[in-house]
Amino acid sequence: MSIASVPSTCFDWCALAEQALAGEVISREAAHRVLAAPDGELLEQLAAAHRVRRHYWGNRVRLHFLLNAQSGLCPEDCHYCSQSKISTAAIEKYPFLAQEDILAAAERAHSLKAGTFCLVISGRSPSERVFSQVLETVRQVKARYPMKLCACLGLLDEQQTQRLAEAGVDRVNHNLNTSAAHHGDICTTHTFADRMATLKAVQAAGITTCSGGIFGMGESHDDIIDMALTLRQLQVTSVPLNFLIPIPGTPFQGRQELTPTQCLRILCLYRLLLPAQEIRIAGGREVQLRQLQPLGLYAANSIFIGDYLTTPGQAAQADFEMIRDAGFVLEDAEGHELLAGPGTL
Repeated sequence: MSIASVPSTCFDWCALAEQALAGEVISREAAHRVLAAPDGELLEQLAAAHRVRRHYWGNRVRLHFLLNAQSGLCPEDCHYCSQSKISTAAIEKYPFLAQEDILAAAERAHSLKAGTFCLVISGRSPSERVFSQVLETVRQVKARYPMKLCACLGLLDEQQTQRLAEAGVDRVNHNLNTSAAHHGDICTTHTFADRMATLKAVQAAGITTCSGGIFGMGESHDDIIDMALTLRQLQVTSVPLNFLIPIPGTPFQGRQELTPTQCLRILCLYRLLLPAQEIRIAGGREVQLRQLQPLGLYAANSIFIGDYLTTPGQAAQADFEMIRDAGFVLEDAEGHELLAGPGTL
């Protein structure tokens, strides 16, 4: 009897973990079973996902720090985003930050034990003036702090990604956001193919890739599965998984599709389909997982510490305590356990 045909009352979650650990791609039917499972099986799902997570990542958690270095002023129409041209959300808007402000943020990231500093700017693609500022800022941050640097700059070509590599960028983030089939429902000013082209340009430059998505935007289970399979095919290194924050003033302001348990099932599925990848619980963690946040760490091995692009995050001390109380320890971006454990600022 195949895994997909096992009745709900005796589904073998351990068998899915075995498949993932063996390098096999679990079937689409089994993936649907993960997403549609009843809440009563959630702990068994988490146990299976944690078995895979533990194999590759032990009991360690990586921290990333996000800086919105240029806010708003974006010509794109991404329906989830408070910085888009169609958003009326009350957010702060500003051009590329002064270098001293970015260095101050990098200092805070380092003090919070973040292994990766994520520099993000709004917009479709950076102008040459802004891009040059980004390159110089990257050099300054890398010279001062022993952190990895991830840049999220919109659509990029191979010439731009090569310059980023030469400046010392370790990783570039460019989220697929959803499946190819669903992309047109969340954005019309660029295509899914545009996003794929950016990721391939990043890989051509020899930079590691960071790409994930956002859930709660009206996607189907097939969309959730398809995006995971695309990320697997691309061999993306780091996978941030966001849960929609329905920000007032955006087209998705009224969407309330997620529950904490559904978020956990998505995390479990991505661990089973992307067993060795760094999976990060990103934006919306506090809003959508709520009191079940610690359980997310049994599938994911990374979180953002501090705030997000235009929304606040949980207090850093609360994150440290959550990690410690769940039995995990911090590690740096190279995979070395930090001697000062969570809970110490």
